[in-house]
Amino acid sequence: MTKPGQRPDNTATNRRTMEETTPPGGGGHRQGPGQGRQRQGFLTALYFRLAFYFCLAVFGISCLAWSLPASLVYLLLPPGPARRHGQRVGQFGIAYGFRWSLWVMRMTGVLRADLRALDALRHEPGLVIAANHPTMLDAVLLISRLPKVVCITKAALWDSLFLGGGIRLAGYVRNDAPLAMIRDAAEAVRRGRQLMIFPEGSRTAVPPVDPMHRSFAVMASAARAPVQTVLIEADNPYLSKSWPLLRPPVLPLVFRVRLGRRYEVGADSQAFLERLEDYFRAELAPA
Repeated sequence: MTKPGQRPDNTATNRRTMEETTPPGGGGHRQGPGQGRQRQGFLTALYFRLAFYFCLAVFGISCLAWSLPASLVYLLLPPGPARRHGQRVGQFGIAYGFRWSLWVMRMTGVLRADLRALDALRHEPGLVIAANHPTMLDAVLLISRLPKVVCITKAALWDSLFLGGGIRLAGYVRNDAPLAMIRDAAEAVRRGRQLMIFPEGSRTAVPPVDPMHRSFAVMASAARAPVQTVLIEADNPYLSKSWPLLRPPVLPLVFRVRLGRRYEVGADSQAFLERLEDYFRAELAPA
């Protein structure tokens, strides 16, 4: 009760009013666990999207920064011994440019790649390296660890502003003239270079591997060198066949590269090719 002249005590009434209007779980501005996780997921996705395009820009700028001066050096070097010495510079330039780009991808969390197995081949001369080809990044991964490697490249890349100069200086082998391709590839191996080939000819369309081209067996036979298989395992379809460059994938990209069996071509190149294809299928088949 309220005594005469005393102001009424509304504390209890106000408390009841607050209890009735306040939703369970606290004040109206407090976030629940689900909202916090949703916000964190959005920020993570935004970060990876920005990091992805940043890494693409770094890769493009790095390639351009090497390709333009490499083009000039190639034009200034006369054919013969001087140009052959220039090829070593070109090969190291591409290898370490790719290595730098992959380092940036690792530091930003865009890439996780275990390439340590390739270090065992780093100083081994006169070797044919045969790898499966799930994505367009395969060559970048392998070359980054093998600075003495010569690659079979698409002829269109020789005219690329971003890659053409480095490819010419490095003495890579064009794939548009079969006889010249076989001759140049064999010559590179005889000079102690490593020759990297994707026996499928292009990126894998139907995993684990596509049928292997007979031209690979002919080149390996002409090189008269052992064939070291390399197995590339990718958990992501980014830059696989028909995947565009600018379409972001689920990140991080995860790659594992391991060394496989080593072969001698032998007299029957077709039998060698069949053995090699069977081996890749068995090693890369889903568990």
